[in-house]
Amino acid sequence: MVRSVALCTAADELIIGVAATPSLPLTVTKLFYSFRQLLFIPLGCTILTLPRSSHVCAYVRALSRLGGAGQFLGSSGRIVPDPDLSAAAMKGLEAMAAARRKLQIATWNIAAINNNPFEYWITYNEEPAYEKIMTEIEIFLESPGEKDVPVSAVFTEAMFDQLEKRMDGVGWDNVRSYWDEDFKNRKIVSGFMKDPLLGSKRLASMPDRITNTINVVNSDEPVCRPTVINMYSGDLSTLDIWWSAWEKFMFDTPLTIENKGETKTDPVYKMLQPIKKAKYPDITEAEEKVSLPLQTMCGAIFDAILVHMMNTVSQPDVWQSLKKTMVENLNKQKVPHTLDILENVYGTSDIITLQEVSASLINQARRRELGQKFWIVAPSDLDAVRDQNSVIFLSKSTFPAGPSAEITHLVEGSFEQGVDVPIAKGDILAITATDRDNIPFIIASFHGDTNGLATKPVLSAIITAMTSDPALITHKLIFGLDANTYEKAKPGKQQDVLEWGKHYVSFRLTSCWGDVPNPSNYTTFNSRTYLQPQLNKACKKSDKRSNGDVNPKDFILFGKGDFKVDRTWKDNTGEKKYIEDMAFPTLKFPSDHGVLATIIEPVVTH
Repeated sequence: MVRSVALCTAADELIIGVAATPSLPLTVTKLFYSFRQLLFIPLGCTILTLPRSSHVCAYVRALSRLGGAGQFLGSSGRIVPDPDLSAAAMKGLEAMAAARRKLQIATWNIAAINNNPFEYWITYNEEPAYEKIMTEIEIFLESPGEKDVPVSAVFTEAMFDQLEKRMDGVGWDNVRSYWDEDFKNRKIVSGFMKDPLLGSKRLASMPDRITNTINVVNSDEPVCRPTVINMYSGDLSTLDIWWSAWEKFMFDTPLTIENKGETKTDPVYKMLQPIKKAKYPDITEAEEKVSLPLQTMCGAIFDAILVHMMNTVSQPDVWQSLKKTMVENLNKQKVPHTLDILENVYGTSDIITLQEVSASLINQARRRELGQKFWIVAPSDLDAVRDQNSVIFLSKSTFPAGPSAEITHLVEGSFEQGVDVPIAKGDILAITATDRDNIPFIIASFHGDTNGLATKPVLSAIITAMTSDPALITHKLIFGLDANTYEKAKPGKQQDVLEWGKHYVSFRLTSCWGDVPNPSNYTTFNSRTYLQPQLNKACKKSDKRSNGDVNPKDFILFGKGDFKVDRTWKDNTGEKKYIEDMAFPTLKFPSDHGVLATIIEPVVTH
């Protein structure tokens, strides 16, 4: 029975003393977490209750650092498992082992739909024209020679005159001086497409981002601007045909869109946003004042150059036919192809964690055979705007009762105070579920930020959440994620994969790749082409491997004392095979991340 309790706090430390008798000598153990110091005196003590405060969060986090999930402070001063809760979980593991049951787990960042079929190099061995066209575009932009003609030879004076009338007609400031004194005399490659200042001012990329592909109310099909770099299906065989369609799209096509819960119908030009100097400092004050007509003119020039280039390096019927096939397979059929692989190749999995999942895919999966085999769990706070969500599939035979609860908000509330973690809505999904052997699980799916800087804090938060609630501390963790880790990370800017390995091992976790991941065990291979707005990120055909995103990014984590790996594989073909040094997606494999799968079995020690 507790006879005395001493609790005192200061700005930078918390001291808890709990002793069975006041006269007992006290043993002091120090734990450190962040900038707060925690001292506790555990000799012969039992902790009954603690106030819920930021100091208790520090206490729980400190314990999680030392012992991981399923452990708490015991009377000996060591971090020991709760005997009753861990006994129940162990009984389930023993039943699983006795039945020789294993868990098959898959994780896959299925990648959000990319509206530009040409943006990334793909492997398209069936059609030699693809490599030829993409190589010719690279040559055109890297060594244009006499093809580097003035802008006015492509986007003509007559086209600008008509554009000027349109812009004057909607009440915009006149930008003829910019045309006459600057843009019409620029060379299309050296003076426009490869001008870094034009890029930093966002004069071409901003209108492209806003108008490239527009989702409209009451339609499954988006509306696309007439250009090469989206799913536009109209004829682009000549500049005159393109210009007629482009002008009509921008000024004569009212579209009904939903924004922030409001439905509004406007012509496309009204959707453009001013470019602010405060955000893009390279733009001048004068340009900022006329940024709407100026970006419209630059957007038109940009699209005209793209059409001109494609019709120069290839016959229109060849490249447009190629684009149609790519759009059908990479864009329009992306969701069906993805679901086919999940259903036909990974349909025997017990757990599947997915990232970057659209609401459409979730709904379609529930209507297919997948919905009969799996509980398909989406975040309660679904991201319908960015439309990229982490999702979990649970086998109905393995988890007959389905998910028990969602604990995403508990995880998100467990980040270290004062630390800004770069996560977006829908990136994290964490749930509880109990399997057929009565083993309680916490299952999480996570999509890391581009640089992987949220990956370590998110895992820490999961462990903190698990150890902060008596009902969760003996659950077994299964965590599938796109960690966005790097083989050769930029220090302080990207997450190194080996440092990530040390982090998860510190919580007594391991991965399907073991305690020390192999930095050259890649699960991505993608690189940008020259047919996209950010030419500074383009990779030459010969540099796809060296300059592309080829990294070990995907992981499945679990307790080292709970399970061990039977076998692990990765897949960039949809056939349980991974072809190294192959850029993907392909027409048959719809993501720029490979599927990662593992089979684990319980570790039972007596």
